[in-house]
Amino acid sequence: MIIILGLVILVAAVVVGVAGVLGNGGSAHTLSHVSMLGYHVTGSAGTLFLSGIVVGAAGLLGLSLLLAGTRRTARRGSAARRGLKQSRRETAAASQERDELIQQRDSARADSASDVPPSLPDPSVTAISPAADATSVADAPAPPAPPLDIHASASAPAE
Repeated sequence: MIIILGLVILVAAVVVGVAGVLGNGGSAHTLSHVSMLGYHVTGSAGTLFLSGIVVGAAGLLGLSLLLAGTRRTARRGSAARRGLKQSRRETAAASQERDELIQQRDSARADSASDVPPSLPDPSVTAISPAADATSVADAPAPPAPPLDIHASASAPAE
């Protein structure tokens, strides 16, 4: 609807401009002593009106470019603000989840520390438990592989 209204206004402005230029032409509407930006303009009132239309169109073009740039900057700024809000929400949720996990870990440590009574090693027992033996065997390094004798396999007769 706004586009149609803008188009109607534009067509009306063009019609008024053409009528103003054509209606003020000829020798009856001559101008004298008119200067624009230091230049003396001679001609008719229609020429002056046409100059006004050109200047107005240039001003309108500049204004529309300025407003388009402002809208674009405003859209970018609002998108950045939305992204910042989303990032802050995600950071707050992650911090809350981290705090909950730390609290769960601390409570689990406290529970496990209170459930198991501290035990001192018995000096009369010197045997190694099977679990400790399996752990020590698993942690021991593997023996080195024997070196390969390349010459022995090459000198063997082929059958």
